[in-house]
Amino acid sequence: MITENDIYNAQKQWADGIVYIGQGETWESSRDRASTFIEKMYVLDGSLLFFPTKTSLIQSRPNLDGALSYFVGRNPDFPEDKGFALEPWTAVRFENAGTVQKGEIAFAMGNYYFMDSAGDETKVEFTFVYVKTADGALKIQAHHSALPFNPEA
Repeated sequence: MITENDIYNAQKQWADGIVYIGQGETWESSRDRASTFIEKMYVLDGSLLFFPTKTSLIQSRPNLDGALSYFVGRNPDFPEDKGFALEPWTAVRFENAGTVQKGEIAFAMGNYYFMDSAGDETKVEFTFVYVKTADGALKIQAHHSALPFNPEA
């Protein structure tokens, strides 16, 4: 069974991974870090439901190539991708509105905050669904995130 502590640990790994990707000295090193991160953190059997922030043309990223493009860009199949993880972010923190654990599946929803090098935070809404793999690892099966509604925009 997935515990709330398992979710917090997975969120910390995810947050640390996003920061680590952006710390790459070259685009290639960031790409390699992102590939390893995605393979570790996401279900990649063709069933991934990934709708990341800041996408409108091709929102669904069901595989490694789509997710990799979102995080580091430079993929002509996804022309709007600029490389979200390349900001670089200096910290990411989660604030869960709630979590639900149902055996080998868990849900987490809330806001996460991405801090840039000036110390400014960007608030993003998220919903993650985690599954426990046969080897006991927690992986993201569904990931949806979006910028909060701005009535002035």
